[in-house]
Amino acid sequence: MELIKKNIHMNKIKCRSSLQLTLDDDFNVPDVKPDIYKIIKEQGDIKITDVKMLNGKLMVKGSLCFNMLYLSEENGRPIHNISGEVPFDEVIQLDDACVGDEAIVTWELEDLSMGLINSRKISVRSILRLTVIVEELYDEATAISIEGDDDVQFLTKNITVTDVAVDKKDTYRIKDQIHLPSNKSNISQNLYNEVELRNPEVRLQDNKFMVKGEIVVFVIYASEDEENPVEYLETELPFSASIDCNGCTEDMIDNIGFSIANKNLEIMPDVDGEERIIDLEVVLEMDIKIYEEEELEMLHDVYSPSKELTPIRKDAHYENLLVKNNSKVRVNDRIKVTNNQPGILQICHASGEVKMDEINLVDNGLEVNGVLEVQILYICADDNRPLNVLKGLIPFTQVIDVKDIKPSSIYQVKSGLEQLSVMMLDSEEIEVKSGIGLNTIVFDVLQEPIITDIEVSGLDYEMFQSMPSVVGYIVKGNDTLWDVAKKYYTTIDKIKELNGLEGDHIKLGDKLLIMKKVDKLI
Repeated sequence: MELIKKNIHMNKIKCRSSLQLTLDDDFNVPDVKPDIYKIIKEQGDIKITDVKMLNGKLMVKGSLCFNMLYLSEENGRPIHNISGEVPFDEVIQLDDACVGDEAIVTWELEDLSMGLINSRKISVRSILRLTVIVEELYDEATAISIEGDDDVQFLTKNITVTDVAVDKKDTYRIKDQIHLPSNKSNISQNLYNEVELRNPEVRLQDNKFMVKGEIVVFVIYASEDEENPVEYLETELPFSASIDCNGCTEDMIDNIGFSIANKNLEIMPDVDGEERIIDLEVVLEMDIKIYEEEELEMLHDVYSPSKELTPIRKDAHYENLLVKNNSKVRVNDRIKVTNNQPGILQICHASGEVKMDEINLVDNGLEVNGVLEVQILYICADDNRPLNVLKGLIPFTQVIDVKDIKPSSIYQVKSGLEQLSVMMLDSEEIEVKSGIGLNTIVFDVLQEPIITDIEVSGLDYEMFQSMPSVVGYIVKGNDTLWDVAKKYYTTIDKIKELNGLEGDHIKLGDKLLIMKKVDKLI
């Protein structure tokens, strides 16, 4: 007699931890740069340079890379920039982690501020949150059948499980060139840029998946035109790609996260030798998880008319997909210029970042509360101080419908800015309209007793001899043919044959004739 087992690939979180740290440093203005009159806009990015897993802890090294736009009153070009790095080296406690585990490190820049100490010195302050998750892929060996003994009777049970078909990381490089329009001056120096990924869409195919989206690029540069010393350019670059992914099929469920791991902008000459081409390279990092829903027929009970079989059981945990959807949130608000800010002449660029403050479990759903942080760069009427930034926070609340969600359910919500538009109402006010995507996946956790082994022993011969050979039985409340056959050491087929039953269904009050069946005893 052999237990036939099937491995169900499951992914569980082995351990997780989060660390908030403050980065703080002062920087002098380089000698080649003019004095600072006013800080316009700051930009920060985190680069993780080294991750080392040890027993019980993780060492993370990286740096905060910043770029700052500022106004100066010293020369013909009023706008300049300063960039630099603030390094960090932290140890994060992970009690259950071991050497060899792979850690997923994500970061969130909760706050970034740059202050003016004096005209030649700035302070950089930042609050950084590092989140570490260590996942473990394991197999749940589940008994599904028995072979090698025709006398053994077994009962199976069907459950729906979601197992991991693909779990890996990959990267994709996007390379493109942006040619300046004819009404733009040649580039002298790249002062500031923003590169954002918008609206990534995935479609699974056999052993690959298609991804498409847009890269939004905004650049402020020093031009060679003395009359227009500073210019800007904004454009969208659509992309599509086919990514190899062995083991996936078009009917599986994808949960793929995208982030910009690296970006590089270089100024290049065109065929006439003029600096009018922006060469762009973006490295997308993909966290690829693909799931497969499966009807699992598992071994539920076992017995034999000729021997005692005692199943050895343990509780196993499975996951079953409850929902995967992309909820849309529409937000709009008006942002006004404060008294100490110059009036708006023209809007240059608007950027936004979605921050989820909390996710709460509600009846048949998840309530997401967060804010959209908006920064609007605009042109002022004063030629000597041509740029300024208007900032605003727009709160939002969204309930994502998830029928039958439980406190034990596992859920993940990824937010993304899908659309952002701003309109100047007058010189003091701007209307903001935005679309936010909340990509949600929720799993129900199933706990099922599974049979891991079977102990075999001989029948109690005296007990068996005391049982009558033929019994008349009246079906009680929740009786099944399986229960009756197991109790009287016979088989379902024998009961059906003896009573002329065509199906397996019996009901309260039915009368059955039962004959015990013993071919051999051990």
